[in-house]
Amino acid sequence: MARIVAVGGGMVGLATALMLARDGHDVTVLERDADEVPASPGEAWDAWHRPGVAQFRHGHYLMPAGSHILAEFLPEAQQALVRAGAISHDLVAVMPPFITDRAPRPEDARFVTVCARRPVLDYALAAAADGSVEVRRGVAVTELVTGREAARGVPHVTGVRTSTGEQLAADLVIDAAGRASALPRWLAALGTRPPAGQSEDWGFSYYTRFFRSPTGTMPPFLAGTVTPFDCYSIGTLPADAGTWSVVIIVSSHDQALKELRHPDKWSALLKACPLHAHWLDGEPITEVLPMSGNIARYRRVVVDGAPLVTGLIAVGDSMCATNPSLGRGMTTGLMQALGTAEVARAHLGDPVAFARAHDQMIEDRVMPWYWNSVGMDRARKDQVDAVIEGRPTPAHDGQQGSALGSLMAAMPYDADLFRAFIELIAMLALPEEILARPGVSDRVSEIASEREPSLPPGPSRSDVLQLLA
Repeated sequence: MARIVAVGGGMVGLATALMLARDGHDVTVLERDADEVPASPGEAWDAWHRPGVAQFRHGHYLMPAGSHILAEFLPEAQQALVRAGAISHDLVAVMPPFITDRAPRPEDARFVTVCARRPVLDYALAAAADGSVEVRRGVAVTELVTGREAARGVPHVTGVRTSTGEQLAADLVIDAAGRASALPRWLAALGTRPPAGQSEDWGFSYYTRFFRSPTGTMPPFLAGTVTPFDCYSIGTLPADAGTWSVVIIVSSHDQALKELRHPDKWSALLKACPLHAHWLDGEPITEVLPMSGNIARYRRVVVDGAPLVTGLIAVGDSMCATNPSLGRGMTTGLMQALGTAEVARAHLGDPVAFARAHDQMIEDRVMPWYWNSVGMDRARKDQVDAVIEGRPTPAHDGQQGSALGSLMAAMPYDADLFRAFIELIAMLALPEEILARPGVSDRVSEIASEREPSLPPGPSRSDVLQLLA
């Protein structure tokens, strides 16, 4: 049994801790936010103060791939979510009206997920962790403790010092502190190189508002969970206890659309979208909540096969963060939690082998989704910028980008291509896997050659500017 310290008590930190605890390890979670877990899901939404999580009261969506990880490997967390009021959402149910083949398929259950607001998600994970792992709230890590090197010239972390003055020994320290992770500062203090990686700011801003149904009934989906228009997108995210959120996503550089921070202007745009206006038919339970500055970023602490440090790994947004518009953060975090537990079973006794195997697991399982997200964000940014600047929309970049664009054009008219596309949305399969299947590319080409990509009904940019004037 190993002693493990996880830094960060959010969803990914707790999920990682739970998976390791199930394998018999002694896990302590240090959470810098001091508030204790509220007594109920309602109190979690109303009163849980989590300043360390900037997006705590913004829209969240757990992809089916993430929901399946919970159901199979952390069933107690999935059950806690259901008890907290989370609802099931079936992506197949949002099938476009042009598709005549509405017959179910045997594999359709894989497109179902559970949905809840972020405070309720964290509440449920905390309830599942109670009694399995020790969670110390209001405790931050001030520095790492090192000991005898496992590899010559490579610092080896053997514990942490906390804001309470305590020193905790650990066979492994896990950084799950999210976007505000101190990982670069910690490595600098150890005298090692900065982590490798890159970061990009695609410049998206989010204007979110939450609603509650007077009857407990969720509004019907007349479009997908995220619908792109010419210079904005609209996300409609089901949640728990008869609540949902609507988010309008725009370019951070589009000064005119900053007016969406005002509830009347925000509502005016939504009312002008025929497939989305009915999402206003509820009681607003928040004001319009703006958010921006969420860069895409990844870090590696293994470079060219050589660890920069041993005894320390990063998971979740500490390691790999994407823009929220695709809703992939929680699911990639759960992929990392599961992978970390698997790597620990094989290599925890060998710090160097563990570091290398964990890095390779991230490269194999998570980074393909990161790069896919970056490519989709880049393409969307180019489209929006072109509309703002009044120039032609750029063509898809590269063979895969063109093929994916053709799939998007074809999927509203074919039941199987629609399912293939939502495999990507649900994070069940990457585009290259989908497009390589026998017959898929031919069917896509056949339909896409007859159909031009079209925008859903809603105001154009010039109309939006008049609405917001």
